[in-house]
Amino acid sequence: MHRWSRLFIPTLREAPADAEVASHKFLLRAGYIRQLGAGIYNYLPLGQRSLNKIIAIVREEMDLIGQEFFLPAILPREPWEQSGRWATMGENMFRLKDRKGADLCLGMTHEEIMTTMAGNELRSYKQLPQIWYQIQTKFRDEPRPKAGLLRVRQFTMKDSYSFDIDMTGLDKSYDLHDAVYRRIFTRCGLKFVAVEADSGAMGGSQSQEFMVYTNAGEDLIASCPVCGYAANLEKATSRLDPVNEMEATGDGKPELVSTPGCAAISDVAEFFKISPASDIKCVAYMALKHGTPDKAAGKPGAPTETWHGVATFLRGDHQVNETKLLGAVGGADLRTMQAEELSQFFNGPAGFLGPVGLSPTSKPLDEGLTVVVDKSLEGRKNLVAGANKLDYHLRNVVPGRDFKWTLLADIRSVNEVEACPQTAHDGSPCTGKLVVGKAVEVGHIFKLGYRYSESMGARVLDVNGKEVTPIMGSYGIGIERILTAAIEQSNDQNGFWLPASIAPFTVVVTVTNASDVALREAGEKLAAELDTAGLDVLLDDRDERAGVKFKDADLVGIPYRINVGKKVAAGQVELVTRATATSVDVALDEVVALVKQRVEEDGLLGAIPA
Repeated sequence: MHRWSRLFIPTLREAPADAEVASHKFLLRAGYIRQLGAGIYNYLPLGQRSLNKIIAIVREEMDLIGQEFFLPAILPREPWEQSGRWATMGENMFRLKDRKGADLCLGMTHEEIMTTMAGNELRSYKQLPQIWYQIQTKFRDEPRPKAGLLRVRQFTMKDSYSFDIDMTGLDKSYDLHDAVYRRIFTRCGLKFVAVEADSGAMGGSQSQEFMVYTNAGEDLIASCPVCGYAANLEKATSRLDPVNEMEATGDGKPELVSTPGCAAISDVAEFFKISPASDIKCVAYMALKHGTPDKAAGKPGAPTETWHGVATFLRGDHQVNETKLLGAVGGADLRTMQAEELSQFFNGPAGFLGPVGLSPTSKPLDEGLTVVVDKSLEGRKNLVAGANKLDYHLRNVVPGRDFKWTLLADIRSVNEVEACPQTAHDGSPCTGKLVVGKAVEVGHIFKLGYRYSESMGARVLDVNGKEVTPIMGSYGIGIERILTAAIEQSNDQNGFWLPASIAPFTVVVTVTNASDVALREAGEKLAAELDTAGLDVLLDDRDERAGVKFKDADLVGIPYRINVGKKVAAGQVELVTRATATSVDVALDEVVALVKQRVEEDGLLGAIPA
């Protein structure tokens, strides 16, 4: 049993002006955190109690499938050089030197370190599979820290790594993590959805994110309410409705048309009296291609970086998804083409760029212009496109006949209400329409494949005595993300409520008048009984007005409150359920059992994945 009068719980009436999202406001107001610097926070007692409970759930579930390690947070350069990520991580990595001038970094993630250990220690297929995990502080030099604990420079992560002899083994390790993650997030009371995701800098053949819908999220998720399909917008696809193609004019070949002032898609569509879906949009980029570090004389040097022109073409009613585009061309970064670069590659002005007459490279990011065409243009005919000439467009443009490309790929973001891409077991298309919403990522699992084990020389002997490379998976959970997501999904104007499994306390016993001896003694006795029953109880014994105590209790996330007031003389107390803002009078000798029952029911119900 803890006493409010002895705990450090510095609640605030108002949140600081720079706190924008609900979780940031309430974490500050409830005294869970205090900011030390940009993206750097102190965790105060209530916050640390919740995080410890989350960590305990994560550890309990992970121990069912893996073994816990604890690795250094300060790491040498060499393993990152081996994997190639010393250069590709760029400015997101905190870098430093020791007194002897050796390069070090603060760990953002630990694929390299776990792979180094596996390479040094694992010798035979008999030692596989292995699942190793840790719960460790991570560091990222976030350029724009914001939204409290959602985008920070120091955070706590559960990261785990699997080593298997073959893809079948990796599939099993991946599925084990999928099941464990679902149990973890359910036990933490999250309403989550598992979505297909882009692997990004991690690499690998498959990845899945676990997301919680909230307007505070920076990820966009497309989902189908009919079949349950869900994917990050960086991965999502859709089924497009057929488009009525325009009739060809003249001889059907590309025809130059004067279109003065029609630089915008809407202007072009109005001029030709067509749907934007029949206009070919051009978005021109410069893509960064990493070279190989100069290792002459045995000294690793800075990697050479070159930028290459990339022209993308897609329907006028679609938007380029830059993550998809980077994945398609194999680039490291993108920026918009400048005027002089447009002149170099197109010899035409912005607003009138088109694919006809371009000379695409044979391979992505070679010297010249990489031309990427979205798959939605495949098979289309009689389209309108820019003529690479001021105030002129071409009509009757047919992809494949009138222009070629380097790549044909899915590079667009899906639009809301487009048809779900899934099909039923009988082959019939899903009838659902996609819904797009904001979400926060709380976990991510990857099938890494051989990227790290191959580049870092990890080898084991297979059943035939042949040396082979183990296949890897990587799996992460953001500890603070679970807390913030729980607050985002369960708050009102007075504060927030957490599930008992991760709340700093399960129940607060509020003595409405601490100067009344009878009430104080009844509160003390009840709190002791709750504690003996195994409930995490906080006794609000402060010499404050009842209204102040009620407001504080509503603010700080405790799911149940028992008010010990004048009715105690008749053997009654008031049980308040924070999530529903409802109360009921309960016999004093029955309230402990009732609270235990409700907590157990909450734990059994958990959160059903969307």
